Amino acid sequence: MNATVAIIDYGSGNLASAAKALERAAGDAATGQRVLVTSRAEDVAASDRIVLPGVGAFADCMQGLAALPGMLEALKQTVVTHARPFLGICVGMQLMATRGLEHGEHKGFDWIPGDVVRLNPDRALKVPHMGWNTLRVRRPHPLLAGLGPDDHAYFLHSFHLRASSPDTLLADTDYGGDVTAVVGRDNLVGVQFHPEKSQRVGLHLLANFLKWSP
Repeated sequence: MNATVAIIDYGSGNLASAAKALERAAGDAATGQRVLVTSRAEDVAASDRIVLPGVGAFADCMQGLAALPGMLEALKQTVVTHARPFLGICVGMQLMATRGLEHGEHKGFDWIPGDVVRLNPDRALKVPHMGWNTLRVRRPHPLLAGLGPDDHAYFLHSFHLRASSPDTLLADTDYGGDVTAVVGRDNLVGVQFHPEKSQRVGLHLLANFLKWSP
């Protein structure tokens, strides 16, 4: 049986685009994985890789996940206990933090210690940050293998994860100051940008995730 990549459907995120991009990346990389969009905890528990997309407010996304029976426990068991590869996208990445500071203080997974804080560009730049920005790789990682200094990705966000440890910051970008783009440790990675909207770079990164063996 082919390995399964579960995309968690909790009412937040561009799931069709994410699924299509992962399916194309699996085809390009010839990894043979099956992509499954699911809201069932048992599907997540049985999957080989987990993808958590997310758009909107931090607290709303966490509440959406908590509303799915058994989902938070399935995530903890699959990702933390069984150490299966995990990719968080946009707010899905922000939920990996200790807490989010959007409209109050809200607990995150605490997988990547740090806070999700509002962007505060030091120039006359608009928030939300929307558009293409160059990725600056800070630490080598299999997720980022093959990316060059001029590669860029598509961002759309008002908050970012300010990691407590520089060891977990894999890449950032400049938007009137340093903005977290990629975080990771062990079997966990998260991207603030949208790989499904980032064309060649996004597909390359997704293929790297599908081939990654932490």
